[in-house]
Amino acid sequence: MQLEIPQISDETERAAIENAISDCVQRFYARGLADPLLEPVFSAIPDLPGHLDIIKNFWSRSLLGTERYQGHPYPVHTSLRIEPEHFRRWLDLFIESARETLPNLQADQAVAKASHMAQCFEAGLFPFTGADGKPSRLPPH
Repeated sequence: MQLEIPQISDETERAAIENAISDCVQRFYARGLADPLLEPVFSAIPDLPGHLDIIKNFWSRSLLGTERYQGHPYPVHTSLRIEPEHFRRWLDLFIESARETLPNLQADQAVAKASHMAQCFEAGLFPFTGADGKPSRLPPH
C-alpha cells in the first residue's frame, strides 16, 4: 500500500510530526508490553530500544517520506509465535496510540497503512483454513 505523502516543507511542522511519531511508537509498545495477549511477543524483542528506532524510522518514511527506513517488515514477522487474534489486538492498540498522538491526517494515514499491513501479514502467515474453520498456517488434513 503506497500512501500519498503530503509535502510538508515547514521544518517546525515536520519536527512536530517526528515527535508525534516517536510518542506514538513509545505509547503503542508500552501498551503492547502491558497487554496479556501481546506481551509475550513484544517482550521477546531482543533489542527493544533499537527496534523502536527502526519502527520510528518506518513510520517517518511512511508518513513524511524520509529515507531512514529501507527494510521490509513482513519477513521479520514470519518466525514469530503469533496467531490471528494477535493481529486484531495489535491493530486495536495501534489505532488507539495513533489517534492519541498523531495529527489527524497522519493518524488517518497510519491507521490505513497499519490496517492494510495487518490484513496482508495475517493472510500471508495464515493462508489456509483449518478443519475447524479458523485461519491456519497448514492446509487442512
